[in-house]
Amino acid sequence: MKKLLSILVVLMMTLSLLTCAMAEEETETTVPEPTSHILIIYFSATGTTKTVAENLQTALNADIYEIVPEQPYTDADLNYNDRNSRTTHEQDDRTVRPAIAGELPDLTPWDTIFIGYPIWWGEEPRIMDTLVENLDLTDKTIAVFFTSGGSGLGNSMKHLEQNAGAGTWLQGKRFYTGTSVQELANWAKGLGIEP
Repeated sequence: MKKLLSILVVLMMTLSLLTCAMAEEETETTVPEPTSHILIIYFSATGTTKTVAENLQTALNADIYEIVPEQPYTDADLNYNDRNSRTTHEQDDRTVRPAIAGELPDLTPWDTIFIGYPIWWGEEPRIMDTLVENLDLTDKTIAVFFTSGGSGLGNSMKHLEQNAGAGTWLQGKRFYTGTSVQELANWAKGLGIEP
């Protein structure tokens, strides 16, 4: 019985360590090796923006980088019906700058940057302000894409452009999770951006 108990304890500890390692792996981001002149940088709390970003990556054969918050957002944090939720507090205070986990990319190898994010409370999530304030967008062409169930771009792009203080910003556009690779390729081509 003692031997069986010892084996169970060892198995539980091993499983616990593997779970921790997997959770840590999910929150780490890696700066991509440049293989294209286009980099897609996106933030996705629920997976919708991620789907669009990945389809855009396929459409343009671009490099991609996911913004991961140092403190991940929980379902409770994202509850816009709760006036006390984390995101409500962040969106109510334009000075909040949530930390980004990992290293941000040095944009030197890329000349075109796509920035994608969800619209929260009619604006960009504050982590996007953290992003653009910590990137050198000098001499870069920036195209914004966003996801939303019903809100438009609002002032989000204007805020990002002001906070970045550099770059040539092209008109942003809203996309839905089902947006096809071809639709995204056509949009980029309409902006004068091709692989």
